[in-house]
Amino acid sequence: MEERVFVFDTTLRDGEQSPGCSMNVQEKLRLARQLESLQVDVIEAGFPISSEGDFEAVQEIAKTIRGCTIAALARAVKGDIERAWQALQYAARPRIHTFIATSDLHLKYKLKKSREQVLEDAVAAVRLAKSYCDEVEFSCEDASRSDIDFMCKVIEATIDAGATIINLPDTVGYAVPDEYGAMFRTVRERVPNIGKIILSAHCHNDLGLAVANSLAALKNGARQVECTVNGIGERAGNAALEEIVMGLKTRREYYGLYTNVKTEEIMKTSKLLSSLTGMMVQRNKAIVGANAFAHEAGIHQDGILKSPITYEIMTPQSVGIKESTLVLGKHSGRHALKQRYAELGYQLTEEELERAYKMFCAIADKKKEIYDDDLEAIVEAGFTSTEEIYTLENLQITSGTSLRPTATVELRHGNEVLVDSATGDGPVDAAYKAIERITGIIGELKEYSIKAVHSGHDALGEVFVRIDFDGSLYNGRAASTDIITGSVNAYLEALNRALTRKRRQQNSHRRTVKEETV
Repeated sequence: MEERVFVFDTTLRDGEQSPGCSMNVQEKLRLARQLESLQVDVIEAGFPISSEGDFEAVQEIAKTIRGCTIAALARAVKGDIERAWQALQYAARPRIHTFIATSDLHLKYKLKKSREQVLEDAVAAVRLAKSYCDEVEFSCEDASRSDIDFMCKVIEATIDAGATIINLPDTVGYAVPDEYGAMFRTVRERVPNIGKIILSAHCHNDLGLAVANSLAALKNGARQVECTVNGIGERAGNAALEEIVMGLKTRREYYGLYTNVKTEEIMKTSKLLSSLTGMMVQRNKAIVGANAFAHEAGIHQDGILKSPITYEIMTPQSVGIKESTLVLGKHSGRHALKQRYAELGYQLTEEELERAYKMFCAIADKKKEIYDDDLEAIVEAGFTSTEEIYTLENLQITSGTSLRPTATVELRHGNEVLVDSATGDGPVDAAYKAIERITGIIGELKEYSIKAVHSGHDALGEVFVRIDFDGSLYNGRAASTDIITGSVNAYLEALNRALTRKRRQQNSHRRTVKEETV
């Protein structure tokens, strides 16, 4: 029987402690709303006693977010717990999360307290927290380096005092999966009242084992996992939420566990956090890295084109990414090159593809990555020339703050000169509609961008467009000091490419029919 795992997100508390990742109140509130959309179970909103900013952030999140439990951290100290409750009292589902260290190392050097004093403080803290709210989480800080007998004693006593969740953190990332999992198994066996609470895992990544340790804990009875988006956190970070959630989802038959996280919101959440903190995700980061669903090796690309499951254990759509990416580089093969050319609007024959592939390989040996510009340069090198079926003769634009943009376009088509006018949302839109009226061909603008070729008021502007004609995409480029003229010429280049391809296909079909007739 499958069991549910509760996801406790501590990005706004432990994650924010990562150097350079501080967020203001509005930024925290924005991320909290996204975490609610992600459908995490618990948002640890901050550590209210630590600063006025943290207090205000917890308070605002508690007032705003209604779909998640809102937790606030507090040491096993009366003032901390009271301050936490002052911030949390507006929450629909509040939780006070109190903690004290249980390892002899921390007792000796940090707390300078005896085991008896720590036990007494832990029980008193839980009782006080329980007087404020029903949900109380107690953490044995540095659990992975604590004496197991003493820790079991503390756990039993705090459960009796009213704790509903017991967290056993690997505070310094010291544990390895086998021993961390064994710790949970031992606690479940030795603590008589353990059935009354939920066990929680909280792991740091100092040895790169945070996710592995968290999964080991879940395998051994933990049913809450504490993690952060993108794995941010102090030192080497925390267990990454996206890796744990997708690990459980992808290997559901192995773990027999599930979460309620809406995984399609993962990428959006990751990008928002990066935007707010400025901490970018490494390209090869699992699940949310730029390369997570990118393939360059020819063997892999061929497999992906035939069936994505050959080299992808989860779909990009399952984490909110539109599609996989075939990266063209020196390891790419003919199948990927042909696919990319098709996406750019070029249908190459086998002979043309072979010639293009040889040129592609020569360029790829010199460049790390091949861009669409490079591919088009290869094609334009001589074997798929584009005819100038329509050319711009004249363009007149009327536009202003109180005038409806109007364009009059004059095109040459063979020996004919064709003229028409149209209005639009702007001068470029009006010009494009006039071209459609002249040619009778409707295109859907998919991409439009302008960049300056050099600096200054008289800078030459390069316009790039990508247009869908009859379900195929065609690129167009043009450079001009007049952006509207450049936009029209770029559109005409894309249109001419579409018409050239159509003529080539018609001629090929006629040749085939003639040969069959003969």
